[in-house]
Amino acid sequence: MELKQKNLPQLAKRISYPNYDREQLKTGIVHIGVGGFHRSHQAYYIHKLLEKHGNMDWAICGVGLREADRNMANVLDKQDCLYTLVTQGSDGKVECEVIGAITEFLLAIESPPTVIAKLAHPDTKIVSLTITEGGYNFNPTTGDFNFENPDIQHDLAHPDDPKTVYGYLTAALRKRRADGLPPFTILSCDNIQHNGDMIRKMVLDFAKKQNTELAKWIEKKVGFPNSMVDRITPGTSSEIIDYLKKEHNLEDEWPVVCEPFIQWVVEDNFSNDRPPLEKLGVQLVPDVTPYEKMKIRLLNAGHSVLGIPGAIHGHSTIDACMQDSVFSKFMRQFMDKEATPILGEVEGINIEEYKDSLEERFANPNIKDSLSRICSESSAKLPKFLIPTLRENLENGGSIEYVTFILAAWCYYSDKNLDDNGATLEIIDVQKDELHQAAKDTQGNWKAFLNLSEIFGDLIENERFVKEYIFAVQAIYKGKDVRKSMEGLL
Repeated sequence: MELKQKNLPQLAKRISYPNYDREQLKTGIVHIGVGGFHRSHQAYYIHKLLEKHGNMDWAICGVGLREADRNMANVLDKQDCLYTLVTQGSDGKVECEVIGAITEFLLAIESPPTVIAKLAHPDTKIVSLTITEGGYNFNPTTGDFNFENPDIQHDLAHPDDPKTVYGYLTAALRKRRADGLPPFTILSCDNIQHNGDMIRKMVLDFAKKQNTELAKWIEKKVGFPNSMVDRITPGTSSEIIDYLKKEHNLEDEWPVVCEPFIQWVVEDNFSNDRPPLEKLGVQLVPDVTPYEKMKIRLLNAGHSVLGIPGAIHGHSTIDACMQDSVFSKFMRQFMDKEATPILGEVEGINIEEYKDSLEERFANPNIKDSLSRICSESSAKLPKFLIPTLRENLENGGSIEYVTFILAAWCYYSDKNLDDNGATLEIIDVQKDELHQAAKDTQGNWKAFLNLSEIFGDLIENERFVKEYIFAVQAIYKGKDVRKSMEGLL
């Protein structure tokens, strides 16, 4: 049976599905960047709001800005924007439910005016984002907006025919201002520390270049809450699609898999109405900083600490890394010795219990989170997830050997493009060629990789770090066995 609105009653005995009338919903949220995580996290929360509390003004319209979003557009259009959320526990328990919070999906490249009109509509109160770290268009070293991006230059010259998220946001806000409407809140749900502050700075930098009066209005009127989001959501495999066909006689072309754990912490800083998220267990706080720092420095960094050497060794998933005692012990020692000492207190959170929970979540054998996904776009992730921990420990004399080893392993990963068994690594990174070029000269110059100043900044000038880095990179290159090199640190 195809997953479509008209077929939902036939699912009643097999899978839960929306108990609300989707035709009566209003679009209160426009979300840019619909992928697996948005559908397992924010859309799930809104689905539960619609089910339990009947707040019919908060349905979601998804927007895809790129040609790469066409497949999502096609699938959601075919399935009336419905999809199945498959939650897999470590005990083997599987729960499936059809999510109905997304009611529309727009592919921006097909009709920019349609997207601008949707963003500018009076019903739209929040524009949320999951555009990945690389989508924010900033220099990772300086934090400055990248005005050299050709698409940004296009948007500055053609404000009514945008290509980028900044072009669309400013075009819609300009229209709302002209129409006398209050602005929408811009809510980042990406894994970037101070994500609200980051998107605010980028929007204002762009707007000041395009229209100074609009920029002043945005600066004064628009809310940009910082938020911390968490739910491990691996890529959808063909096995999950087949599982739904076999177990539930349901044909869903793009279901979503996730773990049971879910968390959302948001600063209560909205410029327009907002849904009553607190009814769903969302933490509305005055300052999200300690929560996001904890999550980024432990969970996100922990993924990279496992993923990069794990891929080199030949592991394929995070849970496989956790089954390897060398990898699991290395990761815990990184968290205990390098990340935890600089976190500080997080109100309402027991850090030791949180780290224990991360180990349990990473080891979930039913969440096959691929290392190719974990390692993807490391050039955008590591400067945010891992390198800040290194810098703080350099400043206060703390341990740096674990972070430094991972950076050395990343060099090897970028250079060889092969794992320790000779198999080709699937490297997904917009800077793949630049990383490879910088890494390939390593054996002639052990510091070569560190010349990527947009990633490492001035770390090449830090004597303590460089000494530790050369020790680690030589051990990996000369030993040609990343697991054995890791074991030497335990």
